[in-house]
Amino acid sequence: MADIRFPKTALSARTARRWLGAGIACAGLLLLLIEGANLARSGSPVGAALTGGCIAALATALGTVPVLLSQQFSQRAYDSMLGFGAGVMLAASSFSLVIPALAAAKSQGAGAWGSGTLVGGGVLLGAMVLLAIDRAVPHEHFVKGLEGPESRALKRVWLFVLAIVLHNLPEGLAIGVAFAGTDAVGATALTTGISIQDVPEGLVVALALRSVGYGKLTAVGLGVLSGLVEPLAAVLGAAVIGLTAALLPWGLAMAAGAMLFVISHEIIPESHRKGHEAHATTGLMLGFVLMMVLDTALG
Repeated sequence: MADIRFPKTALSARTARRWLGAGIACAGLLLLLIEGANLARSGSPVGAALTGGCIAALATALGTVPVLLSQQFSQRAYDSMLGFGAGVMLAASSFSLVIPALAAAKSQGAGAWGSGTLVGGGVLLGAMVLLAIDRAVPHEHFVKGLEGPESRALKRVWLFVLAIVLHNLPEGLAIGVAFAGTDAVGATALTTGISIQDVPEGLVVALALRSVGYGKLTAVGLGVLSGLVEPLAAVLGAAVIGLTAALLPWGLAMAAGAMLFVISHEIIPESHRKGHEAHATTGLMLGFVLMMVLDTALG
């Protein structure tokens, strides 16, 4: 009786289910990308937004590969990658969202003061909406711990997933709103910048899940799934803005505000908690400059 190996069988079955789930998620993402490409070729802003969101999601999935291969990274490298992502998002919110929002407001007849007030209000509104969601939805951060209303009904892993969703939501919305506008080249630059920062972001998510005790497959699977909110949010953003052009400056400004909220409320504090402020700041500067160059070169 001592030789019975039911636990190993159960472990193998659980591992197989995880691989199956990861395969289904990747197949679904590939189908979304193909469908988005078909819609984009037809000239649909929603299709272009779906394609852009899927590219960002694929970049997130790509970032988890080193964890799957059991690569190790120091806390300093981890914080540097967080800072790099913050820099890309900061430049994207400035050059690819706020400036186009001001231009869109002026093209709709607003003066200098009016466009500035409108976009400023949109930035604040976007940040307030994300703050409200942050306080209303229970979630758990890798360093700060539990935030939002306490929920004993949710397993800890799902609290992590909700935190990741809140983090990725503004990025997807920004991509969708950008493609719903008139500057397709600028939207492409924004998608490129967000995708670049999503690679280290996917790695950071998977590494953080590993650091708090989750298995390799679970960490990688959740890292991949965390990116799927971006195509969904991109489609939502493009569809809403597609209702009327008057919403474009508001949508761009709110997406910028939501991204600025995530940068200040989540990423920078996380990157500074372990005493690597200089490396995190260096990463932020490099990310900001890279996104600025991309926006200038592609726009």
